[in-house]
Amino acid sequence: MSAETSASAAIIEAVNISKSFGPVPVLFSVSMDVRPGEVHALIGENGAGKSTLMKILSGFHEPTSGQIRLDGEATDLPPNGAAEQYGVVLIHQELNLAEQMTVEENVFLGREVTARGFLDRASMRATVQGYLDEIGLDISPSDRISDLTIAQKQMVEIVKAVSRNARLLILDEPTAVLTEAETEVFFRQVEKLKANGVAIVFVSHKLAEVKAIADRVTILRDGQWIDTRPTEDLTPDTMAQMMVGRELSDLYPPLHEADVDAEPVLEVDNLYAPGVDNVSFLLRKGEILGFSGLIGSGRTAVFEAICGLAPIESGEIRLFGKRVGLMTVAEARDLGLAYLTKDRKEKGLLLDKQMRPNLTLFALPKFVRNFAIDRKAEERALERAVRRFDVRARDTAITVDKLSGGNQQKLLLAKIMECDPKIVVIDEPTRGIDVGTKQQIYHFIAALAAEGVSVVVISSEMPEIIGICHRVVVMREGHITGILSGDHINENEIMRYAAGLKREELH
Repeated sequence: MSAETSASAAIIEAVNISKSFGPVPVLFSVSMDVRPGEVHALIGENGAGKSTLMKILSGFHEPTSGQIRLDGEATDLPPNGAAEQYGVVLIHQELNLAEQMTVEENVFLGREVTARGFLDRASMRATVQGYLDEIGLDISPSDRISDLTIAQKQMVEIVKAVSRNARLLILDEPTAVLTEAETEVFFRQVEKLKANGVAIVFVSHKLAEVKAIADRVTILRDGQWIDTRPTEDLTPDTMAQMMVGRELSDLYPPLHEADVDAEPVLEVDNLYAPGVDNVSFLLRKGEILGFSGLIGSGRTAVFEAICGLAPIESGEIRLFGKRVGLMTVAEARDLGLAYLTKDRKEKGLLLDKQMRPNLTLFALPKFVRNFAIDRKAEERALERAVRRFDVRARDTAITVDKLSGGNQQKLLLAKIMECDPKIVVIDEPTRGIDVGTKQQIYHFIAALAAEGVSVVVISSEMPEIIGICHRVVVMREGHITGILSGDHINENEIMRYAAGLKREELH
């Protein structure tokens, strides 16, 4: 078993690694090793130092102190991905593929095979087909990347790495956007890589997956090494507790019963839009309304139409009792309706800007004085937001791309709440964030509802839908199949409606 391999046989070792960015320390004397044929999980809260350690292990960052050993020898890894020459490959969460090129072209991009001055496509195609067959991926070398599923794209990244004779794969949240079925397929490929002696660092916030796939687990907290243990000695609960340093039995806040007689704040009748087929529902004041369903069910499409991000073909929308027509995002905001995107990096935040302009951008009109932005008012707002949402940054002047995923998500929440909405739509509120930050966000959502704010939670995470919502709307293929409440909000019922095995007659 790989977990029993001696430490001296490690492919790579981090020995007392510390890292500071300027005067800001982020890692404090961290050590770990990765062995052939094992999956070594690296877990910790957002901001624990996982990303920094990954980048040091793959040569993208240099340690401030400490040592990297490759096959037992002290090594200075070359920068900017050049560590691939040693078989060390980092696969980022944001996949690095040319969408309009084929699988074959992506695998050989920058190192094409030629014969007599021409591309040897037959040779490259045969080589790629061999790799695809080896890992059991049922696609063609001539398939265009843009036509593949996310899971297939993830595996093409791994084929690229294997084709470069990767000995160590560092996978950053590889299952963050995969469905359960896609994750199972992905894990089968990982097991084949293990059997071939490839070492894998698996970074994930999904602790049940860590338990299922990893041989050993290293836990970081606040930039410090906490422990490294065989996975068989840990449960997801003990992993979570070690990550955050406290009990998480109260992950979900107490669910206070919603007032069934509360006034409707959003009423939608017979809505048709791209991906939306005759949808009707209502949202009451102070209610947390969940939207569940399989990927592609239309959950996001409904609210992109309502919030002004997609065209409405027909239907009626009433906000606070008044009918509204086609709205822009700014008009929806001014009427008290705000949408928090599930794609914080591409659509939610300006990653190359500081925290202050990110926070105030959506509510910018309230910070304008005499045709100029009131910087002092923005700074005061940022100080309040950092306290209220517990945004953890050692320096608020850093650019947002330097924040961990969880702190980016908290900043995005703060940005939306800066315009004082009465209705908040939160799409995938905890995607790609750690369990401690999840707990904070769940309690914040509950607090909003207690204050009379109405919240829509769109989520692929069924436990959070069940744990925090008063009612749950289940969708399939663009239409609503059921609206559940009380004891009917359980995994079995939700899946039956989501899979089309059951459907209510909705009026």
